[in-house]
Amino acid sequence: MNFSAATLARFAKEVAKYPSDQAQSAVMACLAIVQQELGFVSAESEQQVAAYLGMPPIAVHEVTTFYNMYNQRPLGQFKLNVCTNLPCQLRNGETALAYLCERLKVEEGGTTADGRITLQKSECLGACADAPVLLVNDRQMCSYMTHDKLDDLIELIQNQPVLSSQPRAEGISHA
Repeated sequence: MNFSAATLARFAKEVAKYPSDQAQSAVMACLAIVQQELGFVSAESEQQVAAYLGMPPIAVHEVTTFYNMYNQRPLGQFKLNVCTNLPCQLRNGETALAYLCERLKVEEGGTTADGRITLQKSECLGACADAPVLLVNDRQMCSYMTHDKLDDLIELIQNQPVLSSQPRAEGISHA
């Protein structure tokens, strides 16, 4: 697999934001571009980003694995990250995750049979006072997620058109 000319042009635009000897500063932006275009960051694409930026492949892999916004495998159209860090646990974060697992008939980390929703636990999302919280597609924070609000969110997602690529979570607001 090789990146398209359009992808390489996007990489170049990001690299141009930094001094010529600091191209690797664009690693996060390049990984985000890969994910936008492919839906996830494969080991092969990590190596290609590393070669493009002139950095060791392990350094790119460290970035990919450190941040939970980079998917290392294909996921559902909607990725739900439920915070289960201690403050959220104390305010029903684990309960929200268990409820979603039961409702969606999927284990944590799994994807629904129809391929629409991947459900994952997450470390701190930075909204402890709003717990339980979850993040939809790494973009949309949902707060105070009671069972009723979780049901509303699932209904909204299930009514979205099926897309062939990773969508933005437009119209989902539960704050």
